[in-house]
Order: sequence, then C-alpha cells, then structure tokens
Amino acid sequence: MKFTEEHEWLRVEGDEVVVGITAHAAEQLGDVVFIELPEEGTMVSKDDEVVVIESVKAASDILAPLDGEITEVNEALVEEPGKVNEDPEGDAWFFKMKIEDMSALDDLMDEADYKKYIG
Repeated sequence: MKFTEEHEWLRVEGDEVVVGITAHAAEQLGDVVFIELPEEGTMVSKDDEVVVIESVKAASDILAPLDGEITEVNEALVEEPGKVNEDPEGDAWFFKMKIEDMSALDDLMDEADYKKYIG
C-alpha cells in the first residue's frame, strides 16, 4: 500500500488503484454519518475534491491522489457510512480508479514513511 499526506491509502489491484482513508484519518474524523461519492467514469486530476465525508466532528473532502478515471465506487458506504470507522483500510474503500501514470505511485509514502509522518 501507498499513502498520501492527506491520509489516504492506495492499493494496486491489476490495472486499477483502490483508494480509501487510513485508520488514523477515520479515528480523527470520529463517527462518519454521511458520504457522497463521485460518479463512475469521472475523469479527475490530482487534488480534485472527489468524496465528501461528514462525521459528528467535521466535514471533510477526499482529494484525488493521482490523475485518472473513477472506475467504481463503493455504494455500500452510502447506505452504511459507519463502515469507514469499522474497517477503514479494508472493506470501506471509497473508489477505484485507473491512473494515467502508474509510476506516480513511486512518489507516495510507503507504510513505514506514513507511520513516521503521523508519528
């Protein structure tokens, strides 16, 4: 897995990248009560706002970690946003995307670097 400074994780599955938020981010947010996901087929650029999350503490945006196309969204989160608190780095992924340049992943943090970052 790779990690961003915005507390997102990315996991490569075939020619797609699965994107979610880290356990650290979910903990900081508190109980998630609402999620708005992007449309499948949407082209995004790095740092575009693509997901809106509302928790009991705050509203936050999830930014596109890389340039690419949203290929699938996790509709289960719309019905059960609390899954983000239960399994943020597993079943509670937000979207999958095809990225234009897989080598862009090399610029992101690995798990050891992310742990130091949130240290």
